[in-house]
Amino acid sequence: MHVNDSRGCEVSYIQANGAQLYVEEIGDGHPVVFVHEMAADYREWETQVQWFARRYQCVTYSARGYIPSEVPADPALYGLEHAADDIAAVIDGLNLGKAHVVGLSMGAYATLRFGMKYPDKASSLVVAGVGSGSPAQDRDAFVENCLRMAQIFREQGSQIAAQEIGYAATRIGLKRKDPVGWLRFMDHLSEHDPQGMAMTLTHYQAARPSIESFDEQIRKLNLPVLLFVGDQDAPCLQTNLYLKQALPNARLLVYPNTGHAVNLEEPAAFNEAVQAFFHDVEHRAAKGLKAG
Repeated sequence: MHVNDSRGCEVSYIQANGAQLYVEEIGDGHPVVFVHEMAADYREWETQVQWFARRYQCVTYSARGYIPSEVPADPALYGLEHAADDIAAVIDGLNLGKAHVVGLSMGAYATLRFGMKYPDKASSLVVAGVGSGSPAQDRDAFVENCLRMAQIFREQGSQIAAQEIGYAATRIGLKRKDPVGWLRFMDHLSEHDPQGMAMTLTHYQAARPSIESFDEQIRKLNLPVLLFVGDQDAPCLQTNLYLKQALPNARLLVYPNTGHAVNLEEPAAFNEAVQAFFHDVEHRAAKGLKAG
């Protein structure tokens, strides 16, 4: 069923494997699907939707475990493979054919994995802020922190957990740059379903393999990829350098004085860089050239 909300977005629910996903779409043109990070939901792409809906069909959705999408009770219905398959379910459910796919952090890992599994459904990939917990030296601490945060969500609730996440070193830059935007982000995070967050942190974040475990598939991924990372996002820098070297058709943008949520901290720079990337991909596709 499709309905329009008060902002003019078309709202629908897409059936994925084991969960219904809440989806919003607005605008006309080539489709762009936005895939949110662990601490966000579909609403954190609002600045991007406002910009790209001028010339693209913009699609946002809440991941499984994030209301108003379904929050499955079965741990087996969470994980990286489900997240990648959910992107494909949204594209197929809306009959988009091919789409640019833009992911941040957890959503960026899902976007990268989606590109490996479903290259024929993607025009390009934007992989922003990816890599936390992938380097071997960071792995144990990352898993431990995910499980600790899952326990906080489960036992103390989303409002308490939000305070710890929002003041983390890789996120406090948003508060300094855009205190209004930071408060909005914190309000949204405080509203997340605590059981869905605990399930996501335990069975997706803590359980996902290192990105480098997909090295052979990454080196064969010929889709055009834009890697975007903030220079203050220390847990992600090493992985982005690896991906730049391993992906055959990737460009890397490191933005200064910026932390993890690059689309929120520097929306204008992010939007302009992504738009230029899309334009180049589309121009080269029209000319029958490989994106570079």
